[in-house]
Amino acid sequence: MYRAFDFVPLIVLAASLLAASPALAKNSPEGFFSRVIKKAEELAAQPYQPPQTRLPAALAKLTYDQYRDIRFRPQRSLWNGQALFEVQVFHLGFLYHDPVTIHIVDDGQVKTLEFDPKLFDYGKNTHLKKHLEDVPGFAGFRIHYPLNSSNYKDELITFLGASYFRMLGRGQNYGMSARGLAIDTGLPKGEEFPRFREFWLVKPAPKATTMTLYALLDSKSVTGAYRMQLIPGKNTALEVRSRLFARADIEKLGVAPLTSMFLHGENRVSFADDYRPEVHDSDGVLMHTARGEWIWRPLSNPSQLRITGLRDTNPQGFGLVQRDRNFTHYLDLETRYETHPSLWVTPHGDWGEGAVQLVEIPTGAEIHDNIVAFWAPDEPFEAGEQRTYNYRLETFDSRRPNHLLARVIRTRIGWAAIPGAPRKPPRSHRQFIVDFTGGALATLTATQPVQAVLTNSAGEIIHQNVQRLPHGRGWRVAFKLDPNGEEPVDMRLYLTLHERRLSETWNYVWYPDAI
Repeated sequence: MYRAFDFVPLIVLAASLLAASPALAKNSPEGFFSRVIKKAEELAAQPYQPPQTRLPAALAKLTYDQYRDIRFRPQRSLWNGQALFEVQVFHLGFLYHDPVTIHIVDDGQVKTLEFDPKLFDYGKNTHLKKHLEDVPGFAGFRIHYPLNSSNYKDELITFLGASYFRMLGRGQNYGMSARGLAIDTGLPKGEEFPRFREFWLVKPAPKATTMTLYALLDSKSVTGAYRMQLIPGKNTALEVRSRLFARADIEKLGVAPLTSMFLHGENRVSFADDYRPEVHDSDGVLMHTARGEWIWRPLSNPSQLRITGLRDTNPQGFGLVQRDRNFTHYLDLETRYETHPSLWVTPHGDWGEGAVQLVEIPTGAEIHDNIVAFWAPDEPFEAGEQRTYNYRLETFDSRRPNHLLARVIRTRIGWAAIPGAPRKPPRSHRQFIVDFTGGALATLTATQPVQAVLTNSAGEIIHQNVQRLPHGRGWRVAFKLDPNGEEPVDMRLYLTLHERRLSETWNYVWYPDAI
């Protein structure tokens, strides 16, 4: 099925403050950022004011197809023919009711981009003509760059809706999203969605291969100043610097949040009425701990909300990964899930104690982004406090360049019954198959004494064995789990040879009610 750029999260999305002063743009990037920080701090000292602008009803009631029929005219792109980067804006309407203020910083001048209906082709939406004088601004923007070839400027990054954005590396198609910040994700009281209310786009030099932008974040509980340097490439990167100011006590802060979709995959335990074997933008969360351990946790589409965490102090990195890049595992010629990017967060500086928290939300449709992963610090973020979080966000395909150990390529789960056996175990007894490949495993023969180190927080592990897969395609660990009750079972598994670690750590939480 076709999934457009305007994702629909399962949890509902929830006046310029920087004067257009010529002196501002003449300052250094640090000077510019300090002014955005100051405005964010001043904003945090004021009561929160939600967007006051009312969108014309004709725009607010646009259907998905009607909204998609409003197209930006490429010849009106900002910096068209003047630089490698070009900018196109999104029209307000459909899900996007709150205007975003966009400033252009160009040769010592800061100018606000004003709405002009001539920027758009409205297609069949002829009924909108009489309402265009009341459009208060733009919904967001996208940046284009000659990413895949020198004669065409591909869509590189999109900012649209709250603090959501998506970006691409070479040869990739849109899938998962990133966000500026997450607040109270998965809590019963509901999630708060900060929004980027204002941007400053710095015009790059004609041959520049990086671009800088600044953003002002605002919500009921927090404000923030962001400096982002965009670096296109095979693995497109965004260097992010952020300063946050708490308006109110925040119960759960989500730093560098990543949002994705997992409908069904190879580890599903129930039949999916779908011609496609797998449907997901990401299939696992990967973490590189401070001690150097790589941890892989496959994603799931649970029967009820699941929130788990991978604890650490000052992690080296984490991300949501689309590890499976094989078209035959998806068979979707429209969405091309095997080309969707993975996203990796590399923290700069000390982030302290906390956890990479994974939120999995049940969904019955792929239009819903039901997966969220972020860094959740242990230290409470209280009203009046400020924090700095700097990190590098980067696209990649299936593996990180410094991840040299064997990796999990397959997790399959089924009933642990033996075919034809007269007495069968309860359905709660599960057969697990975990396949590893790569690293030193590729050089080992079947006679090598590869061992599996498997631990479990509850239940009983039985019939565990390790075998080499045919044709040297990796090694398999098979085992059966008896949960012994309704308590979730947290399992960790990795391979060794003569006590030397060969693989990353497979980590899976099995819930007995997931059958």
